[in-house]
Amino acid sequence: MEDLIRFDTVSQYNIFNQQETLHPLVTVIDLATASPRRKASQYMGCYGVFLKEVICGDLKYGKEYYDYQEGTLVFMAPGQVFTVENDGELYQPKGHALAFHPDLLHGTPLNSRMHEFSFFGYQVNEALHLSQRETQIVMDCLGKIRYELEHSIDKHSRKLIVSNIELFLDYCIRFYDRQFLTRDVVHKGVLAKFETLLSSYFTSDKPQTIGLPSVAYCASELNLSPKYFGDLIKKETGQSAQEYVQHKVIEAAKERIFDGSKTINEIAFELGFKYPQHFSRVFKQRVGQSPNEYRILSDLN
Repeated sequence: MEDLIRFDTVSQYNIFNQQETLHPLVTVIDLATASPRRKASQYMGCYGVFLKEVICGDLKYGKEYYDYQEGTLVFMAPGQVFTVENDGELYQPKGHALAFHPDLLHGTPLNSRMHEFSFFGYQVNEALHLSQRETQIVMDCLGKIRYELEHSIDKHSRKLIVSNIELFLDYCIRFYDRQFLTRDVVHKGVLAKFETLLSSYFTSDKPQTIGLPSVAYCASELNLSPKYFGDLIKKETGQSAQEYVQHKVIEAAKERIFDGSKTINEIAFELGFKYPQHFSRVFKQRVGQSPNEYRILSDLN
């Protein structure tokens, strides 16, 4: 079995890359100055952001491969494992890495905002592709963090380092918004596939065997990570993925309610609800009427 290299601390990551530890909780590394390496699975106990400027092997995360192109950012959250693969020969990594331990954020405004940076949960093949100008902004942000690390630690250090990390991540949100827009044609294709997936789901026996379609299930069927998928649907429709799924559930329910040969309970089970009461509650929240009231009014019309 292949060995797993663990980076539970920033210092361990620095040692692996033959770098001096200037701060125990954060580092910025020019990977061109790190030692050559071979294939290795690596566990990150810290947040990691990697700017790859040239193709230098394949990064494997889960079952997905991604060939880095010029100006690409990949984000890793604590607890993730990734593998750098090549032909077994030593290779020299190039690019830059930012790694920071969650402890750095405790008691800071950024700590309460980390959930906003959902790209830390994206798959590698959902990486952020940067323009030349965006790459320069990223390098400027990393340069400011590096400057603070090289400055003697004082009472301002932690605040300035965390503030610059927050600024960097806010820029990444902007750049991802731009990427969602510039890949609009591709994303509309995903939305069309999502529609088809939901339509076929409710005409199959999956609701009875699996239950209601979850966001995670839909994302998996479309080969996307749940967080990327959720962000994409939100950008395209203005609704969360869960709200969109619920809308489709209600549309399917309305069609079935017209069939007077089925009870409301039977319809609920057909759609994947475990409890008819749950179905009635969701239906009334979305439609403003109970399923029975909707059926009666439809019959009158």
